[in-house]
Amino acid sequence: RMTSAEVIDLAQQHLTPNYTRYPVCLVRGDGSWVWDAEGTRYLDFFPGWGCGILGHCPPRVVEAVREQIGQLIHVPNTWYTEPQALLGQALADRTGFGGVSFFCNSGTEAIEAAIKLARLNGKPKGRYKVVTMTDSFHGRTMGALSATAQPKYHAGVGPMLPGFTYAAYGDLAAAEAAVDSETAAILLEPIQGEGGINLPPAGYLEGLRELCDRHGLLLMFDEVQAGMGRTGKWFGHQHWAVRPDVFTLAKALAGGIAMGGIVATPEVGAKLVTGTHAATFGGNPVAARAALATIETIEDEGLLDRAVQVGERFRAHFLALKDRCPLVSDVRIKGTMIGLQLAVEGAPVVQKCLDRGLLINCTHQTVIRL
Repeated sequence: RMTSAEVIDLAQQHLTPNYTRYPVCLVRGDGSWVWDAEGTRYLDFFPGWGCGILGHCPPRVVEAVREQIGQLIHVPNTWYTEPQALLGQALADRTGFGGVSFFCNSGTEAIEAAIKLARLNGKPKGRYKVVTMTDSFHGRTMGALSATAQPKYHAGVGPMLPGFTYAAYGDLAAAEAAVDSETAAILLEPIQGEGGINLPPAGYLEGLRELCDRHGLLLMFDEVQAGMGRTGKWFGHQHWAVRPDVFTLAKALAGGIAMGGIVATPEVGAKLVTGTHAATFGGNPVAARAALATIETIEDEGLLDRAVQVGERFRAHFLALKDRCPLVSDVRIKGTMIGLQLAVEGAPVVQKCLDRGLLINCTHQTVIRL
């Protein structure tokens, strides 16, 4: 096996420099732990940028993938497969409103599908615009990037695609002011992840639902980070009992295997007719089996309740820390979406934790995200 230094040198020669990487080469994971090439063990509090919701190499997912790879790896969506149909049913059963699914491979692809679906639904009325929120993050492809209302992500790759209007997150009046006769949908993360674990103020999501109903718009939730039980509900918006017309999933959907998708109400999803959209690898048997195993693990091991318990344990510790440490200015938690707002830059904290064998993330410059 190559040493970490050898891997890093090879990567720096042959890979594009678009990632900020720490000088660690990980080779193995088990549960909440990972090991580097030299055998150093790290506690991972940000597994796979949120994809590893069950930890590293969760047994049911590993077994499902092993079995499926030996049977059928990939066929196009020209044909039906049992795992994909069962996954669609499993998600519909957990939405509270049924729903139909389209599967792809990532969160940004899921957002692209949602944008397209918004325009397909708005087309008869000449509507195509989408209102999104400041401090949002929806992905890196050009449609999803244009929906992301953070100028730092637009730098050097503009102009953005037309048809997106931004409103301040949490400000219902701002959202209403952003709606015009060409607006087709409102898209937002019910709980902002990359923006700093920002929770919606009381009445905000309910107000957006009423606004969309009044103007005939789709309400679309980006559940890429909050979905699949991370907050203690299957989907983050369920804490507020607000039903979206469309919501997106990815990251944790398949327990670490690459997968994304959207779930839409049947009447809205019906607009994705033959020829309107596709994804070559979307909903492939391996990813679908992994997602089914993820759902099974969450239910059989009581992980929705555990997410609440873990969140409350961290809340108690961090609120106590905030009381005695002026560097901590706020604590924002929903289940296992945890944000520690610092009064200083967070990068040195991340580095110090790495030095001590703990992997964490800093977002928005000053928010420690777990």
